[in-house]
Amino acid sequence: MRGRAINWLPEELAWIKARKDWPRADLHRAFVGFWRRPDITFDNIRQLCVRNKWSAGPEGRRRAKGTSRIFTPAETEWLRANAVLSMKSIGPAFRAAFPGRDITDAQIMSWRKNHKVTTGRTGRFEKGQTPPNKGRKGYCPPGSEKGHFQRGNVPQNVKPLGDERIGKDGYTEIKVASPNPWTGHKTRWVHKHRWLWEAANGPVPSGQALKCLDGNKLNTDPANWIAIPRGLLPRLNGRHKRNYDSAPAELQPIILTIARLEHAAREARKETP
Repeated sequence: MRGRAINWLPEELAWIKARKDWPRADLHRAFVGFWRRPDITFDNIRQLCVRNKWSAGPEGRRRAKGTSRIFTPAETEWLRANAVLSMKSIGPAFRAAFPGRDITDAQIMSWRKNHKVTTGRTGRFEKGQTPPNKGRKGYCPPGSEKGHFQRGNVPQNVKPLGDERIGKDGYTEIKVASPNPWTGHKTRWVHKHRWLWEAANGPVPSGQALKCLDGNKLNTDPANWIAIPRGLLPRLNGRHKRNYDSAPAELQPIILTIARLEHAAREARKETP
């Protein structure tokens, strides 16, 4: 898409041609200030000079090492002097200080980054610095009360005692009034089948685990679970590929008996000198 057409007055063209040797940034700023043409951008002046083959003079072509292609020395000096301004405020302040300059915030930010000009702020509390909220414990800004929890409020994600869920391992979990040994909280989630089994039979013996007889983890009836040695578990499923849980109900007692005999034989061999 082509840009808008610029209506140049003959006097303006003559004025620009007489100063074609100037650096383009200086030429643009002087033109806007002299002719009161804030609608004329830097690119308008540059393109006009290119079309008419008005090449810049030695001072306009040469650029000293370390100087900016976009900003004039006066502008770079202003940017350095006002480096403490935030990125949000330095753009409008720059354009107010240099009317007619169509410099964007992105160009200013790039110049700052390329020339390593920072505000000096690190975003951290420096050693010896006093926090602004020191001595104001419990302070709440006016108007924030409407977002506070009201007395007696119960969050929506709070689950009551006895609530159940399915855990990541596929077992049913229940919330009970038992202190959590890891966090110290007065309630915790436990496996429901183990909770009910231990209520009926006492703690699971050391070295043993609970196994569901029908292969259904969600059946939490204590009668459906038995305590077996942990070494027996791989013989029911695992590498022995007996697939106890998915086997027909009439074959499950046979698989369990065979696994018990194999485990007992292995334990007996351990005890033989």
